[in-house]
Amino acid sequence: MYAVAGGVGTALGCAWLLLLGSRANQMMKFTVHILTTYLAVISVLCFWGEQFFWGVVFAIGAALQFLYIISVIDRLPFTMLVLQKSVKMVWSLPEVMRVAYAFMFVMLLWMGLWSFGAAGVVASSLGESGCWWLLVVLSVSLFWTGAVLCNTVHVIVSGMVFLVLIHGGREASSIPPNSLIKSLQYAVTTSFGSICYGSLFTAAIRTLRWEIRGVRSKIGNNECLLCCVDFLFHLVETLVRFFNKYAYVQIAVYGKSFNHSARDAWELFQSTGVEALVAYDCSGAVLLMGTLMGGLVTGTCTGVWTWFESRDRVSMVGSTAMLMGMVLVGLAMVVVESAVTSIYICYAEDPLLIHRWDAEFFNQMSEMLHQRLQHRSARAREVLTHTRLDGHSA
Repeated sequence: MYAVAGGVGTALGCAWLLLLGSRANQMMKFTVHILTTYLAVISVLCFWGEQFFWGVVFAIGAALQFLYIISVIDRLPFTMLVLQKSVKMVWSLPEVMRVAYAFMFVMLLWMGLWSFGAAGVVASSLGESGCWWLLVVLSVSLFWTGAVLCNTVHVIVSGMVFLVLIHGGREASSIPPNSLIKSLQYAVTTSFGSICYGSLFTAAIRTLRWEIRGVRSKIGNNECLLCCVDFLFHLVETLVRFFNKYAYVQIAVYGKSFNHSARDAWELFQSTGVEALVAYDCSGAVLLMGTLMGGLVTGTCTGVWTWFESRDRVSMVGSTAMLMGMVLVGLAMVVVESAVTSIYICYAEDPLLIHRWDAEFFNQMSEMLHQRLQHRSARAREVLTHTRLDGHSA
């Protein structure tokens, strides 16, 4: 059963990489619009199969996904533009694609070993609660291993993309030879400790930040709720200062520790104003939707197979299979995400690097940054005026 999950997840990941150059934009748009429906359908199937807990979980997931899309619908055109340019960058580096395939193969080998343990737990004579606890422990180990491999690819790809932008293009003669090998060697030796450490926190904090931003933008004039959400928002923003995905670019380029890299990257964004652009962009969320979609398809296929083989194990096998699919598809998605983060770091450090690579894209980014900074200034003036009026009325 876990072999089915590994096969489906690998096929989806490979298909994503193969279609990256020609159909990536259409695939991402399709994922954004279909994920809510897919979650709702799975919820109905879970209720029909008397899996009430998972039915509620997927129903809540569908509702949250729908609310999030509604809250960021105006940001999607710019997000798709950034993703399109990132795909263009990655597609010009075929050696990076080979690295992604290699790491997917490594992950598949690890899953082969992991699945023996998971299958043993599922087939054991332990009670259902005991099986669930052991599966949770195994799932955490699988997720962390997958996050470490994803972030290792992140560092390798970020280093290559940054190098290409610094030297003005893939064909530049000034690019050092064997750059990929050196980047790979650096990622799995000197930087590996920082990668493992950062992998524990970045994904959870980033997801929480996206959800809070989506809710915050749609609250309106409810002062009490706005105050509570603002408290959570500032708390998460403080965590983001020390745990963010942009740290991996700094690790790849400058060899800093993870916390030092994360802090420097965030201070760079805030000092240049690019943080307003990064906050507006939803590319990470869109790629996460693709990862979730891959996991859901993998879990569904494996769950249907398990339904005919052993109905009492459907939820156990289906949930762990979904995690396997997410990890494998995530290894494909991280290639594009690395290009996105490198582009923003380069734009913050020296905008002319982006201008030299793609002048039209540079103009579009600069125009959007100007709009976002104006929007923030207007919002700050509005809040200040509102505060003064409240003070006078009191």
